[in-house]
Amino acid sequence: MIWLLMRKVNIRFILNRVIIEKVLSGGYMRFISEFSKETLSKIGYYVYLYSDPDTKEPFYVGKGKGNRVFNHLKDIGNNKKANKIQELEKEGKKPLIEILAHGLDEENALKIEAAAIDLIGINNLTNEQRGHHSSTYGRVEVSNLNARYSVEHISRLDIDENVILIRINQNYRNDLKVNELYDVTRGIWAVDINRAKTMKYAFAVYYGLVVEVYSIATWFPAGTTYSYRIDKVEGKFAKRYEFVGNIAPEEIRNKYINKNVSSLFKSGNQNPIMYIEKT
Repeated sequence: MIWLLMRKVNIRFILNRVIIEKVLSGGYMRFISEFSKETLSKIGYYVYLYSDPDTKEPFYVGKGKGNRVFNHLKDIGNNKKANKIQELEKEGKKPLIEILAHGLDEENALKIEAAAIDLIGINNLTNEQRGHHSSTYGRVEVSNLNARYSVEHISRLDIDENVILIRINQNYRNDLKVNELYDVTRGIWAVDINRAKTMKYAFAVYYGLVVEVYSIATWFPAGTTYSYRIDKVEGKFAKRYEFVGNIAPEEIRNKYINKNVSSLFKSGNQNPIMYIEKT
């Protein structure tokens, strides 16, 4: 009887110690799986974080309204986010769920979500893509931002060389490394190979802005040269090509980088390729 009593006392002591330690460390909280009606009526759109409960490091950033923030707890899909949550649950843990900002409209929620993803870094998160319009409103070096909004427009008459303009709107990010920008520019394109071979330079164009210029050495069938890109899919290369080359001479780059060529593309034209033939 005495042994049972001592055991109960020890168990109670251990439990109390765990609770006290959590309170003292600021880690004790009540886990919830939905907001109250009163809360829902006041918070509007919000941006939220899922973090590791031990390290406090975020592993997912999202935006939503209502009880959207809790939906991931029910996700049983095979993706990085769901796998991380399932790993925590196997250890008897729950993710730390926090609201980064609330009381927002949807547009501002999207911008804050994009900024948070850019700040933490997509490679440090389980998010599969950057935030909405991240490449437009997200993290960007100040001189690039200045060029975007105070840029000089040029016409065909201002281009003196044979140039192929390549729009990379879908693949461009403000934090692309030099080799990544080169790879998303040089392929994989459905070009008129005979015309392409007469082009001396290639402009990497992002929403009308020339972000880099390359000297073209030659063209190859798509997928036959080494690339850093990881989005290559078998069957995607039929009748497509990629060039190899180098960053253009400094005088050519100074002449065209951060210039706006959007007027060269007709309104509604979805073709990412344009040829400027001078000779």
